[in-house]
Amino acid sequence: MFRHTLVVDASVAIKWILPESDTERALRVQESFQNDEIDLIAPFLVVSEVANVLWKRQRRGDLDAAAARRCFLQFLQDSPMLLDSAVVSNAALGLAVAHGRPFYDCLYLAWALEQRCDLLTADERFFNALGTTYPNIRLLKAFELG
Repeated sequence: MFRHTLVVDASVAIKWILPESDTERALRVQESFQNDEIDLIAPFLVVSEVANVLWKRQRRGDLDAAAARRCFLQFLQDSPMLLDSAVVSNAALGLAVAHGRPFYDCLYLAWALEQRCDLLTADERFFNALGTTYPNIRLLKAFELG
């Protein structure tokens, strides 16, 4: 049986540990991963991006330091399979230059193209900019599993 693989970006992963819009949808994706129904992958960059969001929320006063650390440890425990970005860095830079998008966004896309799978994002600006060119970019708020 074919297992569905998804690249998930930080905009989805952060919803696993912080309540935001579409958190329930993100949690269903994570649950499918935890139940071995799908594979989730992400460049190692996702760890830094999630940590940075937690830091920003702590600085803003939305979380205290202890809560930020707990959330981060929870993310690390439940993280997708992390991939070495060096493998697709050149392709990601090519995508960034060609489309005028940030390198880190294109790193997720480069992995999705490399793995021939969908990229799941909650970043509507990214989706709107490249979703027509790359139909494998899927927007979380419209995503349904299997």
